[in-house]
Amino acid sequence: MTLAAFIGVALVHLLAAISPGPSFVLAVRTAATEGFRPAAGLALGFGIGAALWAFAALAGLSLLFQVVPPLFFVVKLAGGLFLIWLAIGMWRHAADPMPVVDPGRAPRRLSSAVRLGLAAMLANPKPAIFFGAVFVGLVPAAADLSDKAIVLFNILWVETLWYVLVARIFALPRAQAAYGRMKKWADRSFGTILGVLGVEVALI
Repeated sequence: MTLAAFIGVALVHLLAAISPGPSFVLAVRTAATEGFRPAAGLALGFGIGAALWAFAALAGLSLLFQVVPPLFFVVKLAGGLFLIWLAIGMWRHAADPMPVVDPGRAPRRLSSAVRLGLAAMLANPKPAIFFGAVFVGLVPAAADLSDKAIVLFNILWVETLWYVLVARIFALPRAQAAYGRMKKWADRSFGTILGVLGVEVALI
């Protein structure tokens, strides 16, 4: 693969990562309510999940989804229900006070945040279709294992770095204070958005 092809994959993926979706909602809420460390763990989970979907696309899963539409529907339905479950949790705990963010100890364990990010990313199978379409145009069929490994690593760090940046911004004291003042309505708004996105993942 050429350097231009590697950069092209990274840029297209960055634009897709920046577009608002379930991951962005979770990243903002986690950073504002729990601080930077859990949100950074969430970002790493997103990156691992994106790399796994990209690997699946390289392995032919996107083609399998197109050949066997019921399989794609079942995976979408399960993922959508998971996002709706997260949305219900946001609504249920909207009135709870903000957790105390101790710089030495995060309210959510780092490993738990990584697992949540990974689960949320894997809940939406559409990236497999997206990566499949991108790879058709930018990753030649003759690409060797080292080329594909570089592509997957690029996807991992681009996704992770973007959400680490989101985490850094919304974990700032001013952002946390603003979120705390309107937590009840902010959580309900985010819960509603996440629920709508869950329905979209499941049915569209």
